[in-house]
Amino acid sequence: MIQLVGYSRQRSNYPLGMTIAGVTVSGVDPQTASERVLQVYSKPVEIHYSGAVIHIDPTLTGFEIDIESMLAAADLARTSGSFWGGFWDYLWNRDPAPVATPLHSSIIRKRLQDYLQAEIVTRYDRPATPAMAIPGSVNFSPGEPGQELDIDRAIVLIEDALQSPTQRIVSLSYQTTKPPHPTIQNLQILMQQTVNLSGFDGIIGIYLLDLQTAQGIHFALNNGQNVSVQPDIAFTASSTIKIPIMVSYLIKQGSSSLDEQISALILDMVRKSENPPADVLMRHLDELMGPLIVTEDMKAIGLENTFIAGYFEPGSPLLANINTPANQRSDINTDPDAYNQTTPSDIGMLLEDIYQCAQDGGGTLVAVFPSQINQQICKEMIAVLVKDKIGVLIEAGVPEGTQVAHKHGWVTDAPTGVIKNISDAAIVYTPAGNYVLTIFAYHPEQALWESVSGLFAQLSQVVYNYFNFPSQ
Repeated sequence: MIQLVGYSRQRSNYPLGMTIAGVTVSGVDPQTASERVLQVYSKPVEIHYSGAVIHIDPTLTGFEIDIESMLAAADLARTSGSFWGGFWDYLWNRDPAPVATPLHSSIIRKRLQDYLQAEIVTRYDRPATPAMAIPGSVNFSPGEPGQELDIDRAIVLIEDALQSPTQRIVSLSYQTTKPPHPTIQNLQILMQQTVNLSGFDGIIGIYLLDLQTAQGIHFALNNGQNVSVQPDIAFTASSTIKIPIMVSYLIKQGSSSLDEQISALILDMVRKSENPPADVLMRHLDELMGPLIVTEDMKAIGLENTFIAGYFEPGSPLLANINTPANQRSDINTDPDAYNQTTPSDIGMLLEDIYQCAQDGGGTLVAVFPSQINQQICKEMIAVLVKDKIGVLIEAGVPEGTQVAHKHGWVTDAPTGVIKNISDAAIVYTPAGNYVLTIFAYHPEQALWESVSGLFAQLSQVVYNYFNFPSQ
């Protein structure tokens, strides 16, 4: 009877070897067992990351255990055996088979993710620093790699620790991030610094377009006054206007007209920058009004600041006085030629249209002139522009062998030999990306060739290095 009473008292508690959620509850009542389990799983999880030790309160992650259902399962296991069979085990001091009740828990993963982002990432991660422009040079300094928490892996490890009664220390891993590419804002800063350090005290306008991302730079500097000015300044187009002449001729005549003689005219107009071939091509459009037809075609594709209002032949009459938004500005003046004008952005957008058309048959040219312009015609135009090889200006700033489809131009005063306007408009093909770059410079007295052409080359090199960083 004494043994039977002792067994009955023991049976009201959990048997030897019983665990709830991995916590030993042998010989204790349900109330005590509940306290033990709650005590173990309410302990913080210790995180080691980036040299720091962080303790996470499980409640901050939305972690909860279902103690009621675990106690019910343990009670069921405790009372499910035969009373007398258990008594004989007790009487003969035989240990019962151990019974383990598994953990029943839940976690709000979004709360854990938010905690890691707010408390770990923002405090301990180190973002990579981008490459920066090196003042006084045409290069960029390498950035510094960063450190980022592997959040997906961290969630898995912390969940495992929250659900373990003993393994509650976690070492989190991180990923090393590469320094980002220089920003296009840094590129603009370096380009502006290049102009300022060059000593050029005239007016310069620059247009750049990344043909992969459509990001661009468009600015103008009046270094005579050491100030930035709004871009879209009217410049004398000089020989860059021959790009619109080529485009307009092919719009009206089509590639079927490109016999040997016409092809030679276009090539001489672009490669040799000769004016008589340009006049011949415009007269094919209209004997009297050919230049104005070119102008109308440019307006049709949205280039409102680009025009040619007369033939190149000396003594040719001005066919029209053309006002544009650019040449009506009162804040700045480059004394643009009344016969032909453009802006860096206008001629740059025309080159973009030719490029897009040549690449995939798309772009504004095809949209406006779908029956006259096609991909093959645009490829032929690119091929002509590539043959303009002068080895200076934009070409001088890129490695030898780089494909540059461009048209250069400058105006030399016949009596004095003084140059006041220099320009170059190019599509540049590089290993890391293609871009359009147009540069126009004007000096009211004289644009010294050596210094200004050297500035064009420096600006071109800055842009090339930006696109091809960090391979340089």
